[in-house]
Amino acid sequence: MDDLFSGLNQEQKKKQTPLAARLRPEKLDEVVGQSHILGPGMLLRRAIETDQLGSLIFYGPPGTGKTTLAMVISQATEATFVRINAVTSGVAELRQVVKEAQDRLTYQGQGTIVFIDEIHRFNKSQQDALLPSVEEGKIVLIGATTENPYFSVNSALLSRSRIFRLEPLTEEETILLLKRALADKEKGLGLFRTEITPEALRHFAAAARGDARQALNGLELAVRSTLPGSDGIRRIDLQTAEESIQEKAIVYDKTGDQHYDVASAFIKSMRGSDADAAIHYMARMLEAGEDPRFIFRRMLILASEDVGPADPLAMSIVSGAAQAFEQVGMPEGRIIMANAAIYLCNAPKSNAAVTAIVEAQEDVRKGKYGAVPPHLRDSHYPGAAGFGHGLEYKYPHSYGGWVAQDYLPAEMKGVSYYRPTGIGKDTGPALPQKETKGR
Repeated sequence: MDDLFSGLNQEQKKKQTPLAARLRPEKLDEVVGQSHILGPGMLLRRAIETDQLGSLIFYGPPGTGKTTLAMVISQATEATFVRINAVTSGVAELRQVVKEAQDRLTYQGQGTIVFIDEIHRFNKSQQDALLPSVEEGKIVLIGATTENPYFSVNSALLSRSRIFRLEPLTEEETILLLKRALADKEKGLGLFRTEITPEALRHFAAAARGDARQALNGLELAVRSTLPGSDGIRRIDLQTAEESIQEKAIVYDKTGDQHYDVASAFIKSMRGSDADAAIHYMARMLEAGEDPRFIFRRMLILASEDVGPADPLAMSIVSGAAQAFEQVGMPEGRIIMANAAIYLCNAPKSNAAVTAIVEAQEDVRKGKYGAVPPHLRDSHYPGAAGFGHGLEYKYPHSYGGWVAQDYLPAEMKGVSYYRPTGIGKDTGPALPQKETKGR
């Protein structure tokens, strides 16, 4: 009787487990995607196959297989595998795990792999508690995080770990998983007689945006909620797919990868004069709660670095927009921000100022500089004239605003840092056609 109820409980538990969890690969060859780290001959694959793992950090967006890889390792290794969730675990539990690992190593000669899901949620003291055990080889750490570990994980732990970034699955890879789920009669949806249109399959893959978990769970909802026809077949079309998979929440972390990636795309779109893309990335930042002052700072930097002398008004325009935003606030302030971004997109571009200062500083650091020419030296202190300071200096306004004379040190004669691009107002100094005599 106990066996009967135990079997029923197991079957009920299986039904309640989400499809993505049921289909989690158990072998390396079953993993879809991540060929850049799991392809033939790649370091991570070799380490898993030979059971020669050091501490690892897996990071990437949700649904890319971080936990899956850890579970595959748990099946491949001879070490004891311990799983901890950083959300619910504390220092006391960590210390207990470490003590058991030390005893296991001492008395049984067996290593321990500790997998910590969402390791970025551990505070500094929790991460510090792991360090001695990792350093002394008592445990092998595998951490999983959706945040860039360089911003969220103790640098001492990072220095003792190999970091692998997992990429979102492509649409083709996601479709492969969906087809596998529909065909699998043991863990998937193969017992349901299902027909699905290519458009519906592609919609699941596209809407999930590389998140295998979301695609699979959306498919399961579609199949289970669709009644079979008179022939016993459940038919999934595009409309059913659209109803079954909800739009993903905006993936954006103000302190992690998305923060920097979206900001980078925003800058590059304005530099490339693509107003549509710039407004898109601005909207993503605003919807995710980004600080508008951060966005204005990025625009001010671009106005200086990329618009520069081609449109000297750009700095004033953006600075004025930032001040106006402080007075107006949201939601109307978003229009002020959009105007500033569009102005920068439409403005002519010149990075002449950037190249000029970078090259000049490089020369100075290399010792490429000489004495200030005597006629340019300060002549306002007593005795300066006796050293020849300021003598033979030509005051440009006495010559109509410009007069030929040397300004660079003699050793630097002929060096050019500022090279006008000829774009917009970046045409160089407006020199008179001919030099006039001084008074």
